Amino acid sequence: MIRRVIKIDEEKCNGCGLCANACHEGAIGIVDGKAKLLRDDYCDGLGDCLPSCATDAISFEEREADAYDEEAVKINMEKRKMEQKKMELSRNQTIQFGCPGSQSRMLNHKKIEVKNAEDESEIVSQLNQWPVQIKLVSPNAPYFNNANLLIAADCTAYAYADFHNKFIRNKITLIGCPKLDEVDYSEKLMTILKMNDIKSVTVVRMEVPCCGGIENAVKNALKASDKMIPWQVVTISTNGEIIE
Repeated sequence: MIRRVIKIDEEKCNGCGLCANACHEGAIGIVDGKAKLLRDDYCDGLGDCLPSCATDAISFEEREADAYDEEAVKINMEKRKMEQKKMELSRNQTIQFGCPGSQSRMLNHKKIEVKNAEDESEIVSQLNQWPVQIKLVSPNAPYFNNANLLIAADCTAYAYADFHNKFIRNKITLIGCPKLDEVDYSEKLMTILKMNDIKSVTVVRMEVPCCGGIENAVKNALKASDKMIPWQVVTISTNGEIIE
């Protein structure tokens, strides 16, 4: 039958995976670093995936395609929900039994001083808390209350030389990479914003298109939180410079 389904331009696709997360039916997957329409009969033709694509790689087309199979989609969605619950349960059990990488704690700057080999001046880390990965932090960690929040793509700290003093100082830091994690951070960030009195949000991203995922996640989280929180976006070039 002829019907409307999505079409993915592989040349434009950067493989960020945000469209796959946005497709509730599970019609899209990442294959060899590119988004693919895996099953025509899972695509309802409504295009929930389109707004998530930062490179405009997704469009509609009318073509011969299998009919939309609502029952098969329901079964697939239930299967995906069960898999997500198992992953969440496993992650919660890891935290419960004391994974050192997931235990919330504040840090003392003065205890982590090192010497610069060239000028012998003291370099002090500005990181205020642990953990820093968005996927690992607990939304009810005490350090979130009255915090100025920094949400950064993890590459930015390597690209920008003075990242600690320019961005981390006096902030609670969260980092992530939507392309590598293959997850939408919106819900986790929304929970953090709703559960805590966040004073401000600073987003630091790279200039590359896939970093749009972390910016979009923050935008969606702010909107869903129903709070008026001052926020800004800073973009870092691959040469390590702030792009005005």
